Amino acid sequence: MTRGSLLVDHIGELVTNDGRDGDPLGVRRDAALLVEDGRVAWVGPARYAPAADRRVDAGGAAVLPGFVDSHAHLVFAGDRAAEFAARMAGEPYTGGGIRTTVGATRAASDDDLRTTVGRLRAEMLRQGTTTAEIKSGYGLTVADEARSLRIAAEFTDDTTFLGAHVVPAEYADRPDDYVGLVCGPMLAAAAPYARWIDVFCERGAFDADHARAILACGQAAGLGLRLHANQLGPGPGVRLGVELGAASVDHCTHLTDADIDALAGSETVATLLPGAEFSTRSPYPDARRLLDAGVTVALATDCNPGSSYTSSMPFCVALAVREMRMTPAEAVWAATAGGAAALRRTDVGRLTPGSRADLIILDAPSHLHLAYRPGVPLIRQVLHNGVPR
Repeated sequence: MTRGSLLVDHIGELVTNDGRDGDPLGVRRDAALLVEDGRVAWVGPARYAPAADRRVDAGGAAVLPGFVDSHAHLVFAGDRAAEFAARMAGEPYTGGGIRTTVGATRAASDDDLRTTVGRLRAEMLRQGTTTAEIKSGYGLTVADEARSLRIAAEFTDDTTFLGAHVVPAEYADRPDDYVGLVCGPMLAAAAPYARWIDVFCERGAFDADHARAILACGQAAGLGLRLHANQLGPGPGVRLGVELGAASVDHCTHLTDADIDALAGSETVATLLPGAEFSTRSPYPDARRLLDAGVTVALATDCNPGSSYTSSMPFCVALAVREMRMTPAEAVWAATAGGAAALRRTDVGRLTPGSRADLIILDAPSHLHLAYRPGVPLIRQVLHNGVPR
């Protein structure tokens, strides 16, 4: 018996994402899994399971890697429910409401922001998300961006500096000056708390030249690159991200053949955010087109108070299957291993020896039920770093 070990057995269907036998999900039947020191130590047939100090009986249910949400904006104050209602009444989404959240966030205390992040992160965990990226982007001053990232870093290792979310009102007539601020004092203050840098490269936000300059400065400061791209219309963002070697380009709603060719020939992940299309009544990305071209696809929530106020990866999996032409297996992979690829993480998004013991037990016999039973709370139990939550 191994001291401190935990055996999860009586697993009807185990999704490992090990790619064995040509199956990307690496599904094993009648399986068991041993956890030691927060890591997966062994995976195999239940009949060969080793002894352990403690046992969790999955009761024949499905067990999956914890979801990896690689795009979330959790540091904010206030809400934009009225804006949502207006969109449902027919007003188009333009991204302009971001400034509303900026004002509320600047006025909030550290404790208020921390409470919001903690509430949403706990909400995510209950729904099976064991790894989450958290962006800044609602402060847009040197002090507010730094404190947003400092607070985010209390909840995740994957923090992203998004000072280039929009140009704030006080710089509306001086966008070049704001880019200088982002690349200079703001980046210097934010970088100690960030792993990544991101830019909203879109009409009404930042053009390709500004995005390139900001990303280059972030890269010089040691940050990895991410990019909001091609959400509101065709544009240069996707190809810019590929050119610069970004880990992920996110949204990817409006893509040309050249965009898809660029992604297919690169290691850049296309992260799709169906919650945003659901909440803005916008066209959904064509995931089938990306997958058939060989592009690596991730799914994430884009949790934010304006355009996608959901923290539910199961909801996004169901949307991806129903609206984006993904198979259930492709959607589950994108929500787990795909998210890990978008964060360039090899320790999460899979259940193989050496990986972090982040897993979810469904109240269902198969991963298919995540899309088959949309809106139903199917997460029976979550283990995070091998600890039941």
